[in-house]
Amino acid sequence: MSIERVNATDRDESGGSNDIAGSHGPDDAATDASDLDGQSLVLGYPSAPEPVIDGESIAAEPGAVTALVGPNGSGKSTLLKGLANQIAPDDGSVLLDGRDVHSMDTKALARKLGLLSQESTSPDSITVEELVYHGRYPHRGFFERTTEADTRAVERAIDLAGCGHLRDREVGSLSGGQKQLAWIAMVLAQDTDVLLLDEPTTFLDLHHQMEVMEIIETLRSDSEVTVVVVLHDLEQAARIADRVVALNDGEIRARGPPEEVVTEDLLSEVFRVDAHVVDTDQGPRVTPLRARHGE
Repeated sequence: MSIERVNATDRDESGGSNDIAGSHGPDDAATDASDLDGQSLVLGYPSAPEPVIDGESIAAEPGAVTALVGPNGSGKSTLLKGLANQIAPDDGSVLLDGRDVHSMDTKALARKLGLLSQESTSPDSITVEELVYHGRYPHRGFFERTTEADTRAVERAIDLAGCGHLRDREVGSLSGGQKQLAWIAMVLAQDTDVLLLDEPTTFLDLHHQMEVMEIIETLRSDSEVTVVVVLHDLEQAARIADRVVALNDGEIRARGPPEEVVTEDLLSEVFRVDAHVVDTDQGPRVTPLRARHGE
């Protein structure tokens, strides 16, 4: 039974970082978490005359959560795909613990880096538990049976994603939010050092959005996982992230701790919205006032 999924394991091999500084987040010297650096990246698509990302650099702080934010078409997902080895850069490089991801065997990369993309599909008849077990294939040979380590990883992933009550359900019978939790469990079962999430809360109701946010918080507090997440909701990003990177028109316009990035000036310049921003214990609170037109 095949599963079609766009992630770091599906792509063939062929295909001066700027640190995100800030005051809160894991101490690099005190963590064994992985480094993921994109250096002078030029990323685009064959159908587009110009690159979407043109010479940008980004460093995901080890063991921390980095959120990519920006308006539609700003290049967030393109940048994430470049970091995940989904798009081969026309120039620049992506380094995982100092090693160029394009030099890594696809299974070796899949043991280090996992991606939850927006284009996840599977047969409707597969159960949630079977789906999650597919996350273990980078750790096994083609004909090898599942091991105790596989079982432990799958059980941990199902527990962390909070979808144990769904394990015997067929994927085709699930709601959108339930499917998203099942896919998150699958990528968690991959047991990688780096996790990239592309808009994991889009189209989810508030309950399922909060569940996804809690999963990310647990990964940060209980594991040494480096997380990069694309989010549309600026308040969610400010609440969950240690670092925020704001993009517009393929350029990084701001980066740093949420309270330094999520400002009224940024909302005006990047999102073209007049808003009121107040710092709270849960991060900046944004009250949009009006859309800016004709500027």
